[in-house]
Amino acid sequence: MGNKIKIILADDEELFRKGIYFLLQREPNFEIIFEASNGEELIHHLQNTSQLPDIIMMDLKMPLLNGVEATKLIHKDFPAIRIIALTSYNTKSFIANMIKVGAASYLVKNASPVDMVKTVNEVAQKGFYYNEAIMEVVHQNMIANNSSKTILDEDFLTEREKEVLELICKQYSSAEIGEMLSLSTRTVDGHRNNLLIKTESKNVAGLVIFAIQNKIISLDNSTDTI
Repeated sequence: MGNKIKIILADDEELFRKGIYFLLQREPNFEIIFEASNGEELIHHLQNTSQLPDIIMMDLKMPLLNGVEATKLIHKDFPAIRIIALTSYNTKSFIANMIKVGAASYLVKNASPVDMVKTVNEVAQKGFYYNEAIMEVVHQNMIANNSSKTILDEDFLTEREKEVLELICKQYSSAEIGEMLSLSTRTVDGHRNNLLIKTESKNVAGLVIFAIQNKIISLDNSTDTI
């Protein structure tokens, strides 16, 4: 097996955390490298470790420093780490808030083990994973907050950048996009970086929100491969 996906679990409910630990540890390509019982412990570990994770599975409701605040700090200081928000609350405002602060995905605690494993793999490979329900919330939130706001003029993005952006929103990886457009993975990554800079997005999830907000893709387009 190639490089394993390094994961940190942050949840103050030990029984739940151990349950996730045993489920994920069974996957040959996953490695749990640390467990934290609150946000402070997690941040302290990240600041002092030589081995940063690829993904943090973050409970939102933790003592001392909750998951939302911890996500903001990690997103600022460790932007390469991808955060999957874990919560019992499947409310739209919660989802919208977590996406806003930089979560790469959102997993409700009653999700199935299969869903959880899929989410981790998708986030590791593509940088984010939003299922249909989450995309619907993003879409509604954008309409509510930005009914008429678009910042695009004709030349803001090149045709190639728009093509790459649409395929990113359909949750294809750089390698898959390269194959579809007959480009090298490196070239696709270059386009993606340009898109991040032009749109002032912090991560791929931000690109999806930008694309919906500016009507580059419709919700139907963005979910047909999920």
